Amino acid sequence: MVSGEAPQAEGSVRVDAWIWAVRLTKTRSQAAAACRAGHVRVNGERAKPAQALRAGDEVRLRHAGRDRIVVVSKIVKKRVGPPVAAECFVDNSPPPPPREAAVQVPVRDRGTGRPTKRDRREMERLQAPRGRRDPDAP
Repeated sequence: MVSGEAPQAEGSVRVDAWIWAVRLTKTRSQAAAACRAGHVRVNGERAKPAQALRAGDEVRLRHAGRDRIVVVSKIVKKRVGPPVAAECFVDNSPPPPPREAAVQVPVRDRGTGRPTKRDRREMERLQAPRGRRDPDAP
């Protein structure tokens, strides 16, 4: 093996280990949690953390508010550096949304005091699509 080259694994590897090894998630436990929560699909099917992954499989990952669609080109079992990780998959993900399209957070001027009931309702209305649907719900 040439130095700097990723160790090639024969056959298959766990999907959670591969997602972590190619740096799609920061930790392996995050990758396993994403699989358990149903945020990982392999070839269109919901994946469990221990599911076998082979070269040519399509992996869809919902992580950090973004969809990642990658096609496995190389199987790696150990975590590799970013340049080598980029060679292990083909990224077919849609581009991230522009910063202007990000959710706007209500900002109050410093020293204006406690928000009024009207201000609080307006802030809740702005935040409703992200989390709670009904502002009166517990």
